[in-house]
Amino acid sequence: MWNENRSNQTVVDRAIGRGAWQESPLVGVDGLLKKHQASASKAFRLVERPFLELVNLRGDLRDAAFVAAVESVIGCKPPEKPNTTATGNGYDLMWLGPDEWLVRSATAHSATQAAPMEARLRDAFKGLYAAAVDIGSGYTVLEISGTRTRDVLARGCPLDLHPRLFGVGQCAQSHYFKSSVTVLPTGENSFDLVIRRSFADYFVKMMLDAAEPLMS
Repeated sequence: MWNENRSNQTVVDRAIGRGAWQESPLVGVDGLLKKHQASASKAFRLVERPFLELVNLRGDLRDAAFVAAVESVIGCKPPEKPNTTATGNGYDLMWLGPDEWLVRSATAHSATQAAPMEARLRDAFKGLYAAAVDIGSGYTVLEISGTRTRDVLARGCPLDLHPRLFGVGQCAQSHYFKSSVTVLPTGENSFDLVIRRSFADYFVKMMLDAAEPLMS
C-alpha cells in the first residue's frame, strides 16, 4: 500500500522518497502488535519482518543452464527434494513444487530499489525457459519464537510440527485457520511465516488469540 498523506512514520512504515510511504500490510493491527510485544514472554513472541524480497522462481532442474543461472545469482542450487530449503548469498530458496521455488532475502532490500535480486535473476535467465517474479508487495513475513511456539502454531495448522519431523532445512505450505501460509523453521523454537497481504490482518489476530492462553 502506498500512502502519500501520512504525517507520522510507525514501526511498520518507511519512507521511499518524494513524500511517499511504503506500508506494511499489518499497519491496521499496529496497536495490537505493540501491545503484544510489550507483554510478550519467553513462551511466545510475534514480530513482522517487513520489506523482505520475495520472488517466485520457476524453471526446470533438468536444464543445466537454469541451475547455473540461479547459482550464479543466489550462490546455491534450487533444492530438488520436496519441502526442503537451500541458502546462499543472504537468500533462502524454499521448494514449493517440482519446478517452483520461493526465494526470500534475509534482510530488507533498500527502499530506493525495487527487488534487486529479481532483476539479477531475470538478467541471468535471458534466453532460458525460466521466470522470476517479484511477489514481495503481495506478501509479508512474520517471525514467531518462544518455548510454546510450536503449540501456538499447532492450534491452527494441521502440519506435524514435532522437531524430529519438521526442523531447520525444511519448509511446507499449509494453512493457519483459514489463511494460507508457507512455514520455514529457523531454529528449535522459531519459524518464519510467509503470508498473503490480504490475510495478514486476520492472521495476526487469530495467532495472538490462539497464543493468549499459552503465554503464561
